[in-house]
Amino acid sequence: MEKVVLNAVKREKTGKGAARQLRKGGFIPCIIYKGNKSEPIQIASKEMIPFMNIATREKLFVTLKFEDGEKQAILQDYHVDPVTDKLLHVDFMEVSATEKIRVTVPVVLIGEPIGVKQDKGILQHGISEIEIEAIPEKIPGHIEVDVSQLEVGDAIHVRDIKFEHGIKVLSNPDEVIATLTIEAEEEIVPSTEEIVEPEVIKKGKKAKEEE
Repeated sequence: MEKVVLNAVKREKTGKGAARQLRKGGFIPCIIYKGNKSEPIQIASKEMIPFMNIATREKLFVTLKFEDGEKQAILQDYHVDPVTDKLLHVDFMEVSATEKIRVTVPVVLIGEPIGVKQDKGILQHGISEIEIEAIPEKIPGHIEVDVSQLEVGDAIHVRDIKFEHGIKVLSNPDEVIATLTIEAEEEIVPSTEEIVEPEVIKKGKKAKEEE
């Protein structure tokens, strides 16, 4: 797992008003959790935004650097404004280098399936994350799944993925990660209107000619 260092400051004021003031001042309000305890902190937006651009795609191990020491953590959750998409709040979970933790790791599909090239198959994506349990240093940033050998009708399940020793998979082994299907051609059947309409036109034309 890639490691990142963020400079953090403990904050005393909480609530919506205080959070708005922080964001106006160039900081993102955050919380770091450990068990049932939580501690409000703040991190500069100029550090958080680049971090979040990566952390939303990769699982990252974070060192939160304070004036009086450091804490190791991973991203737990985040909130954005539904209208502006601006980052509003971030939650971290403090971790120990020796304690196993449960996390979900993003799945990345690589390669072009044989069935797409040969049979014009369609690659269908299944689950996008796999839940695992491991100590932080064993947790991968993402899980690469090679789909290049898939033919029409094939599928890759969670149980097909080989993980490093020390990683326990918690997701259902029968969950589908990717499958290759073929789009059925639709049979074009003329509608009743398409058949009747020309006959009506012909009859109308014939009747006019008889007049």
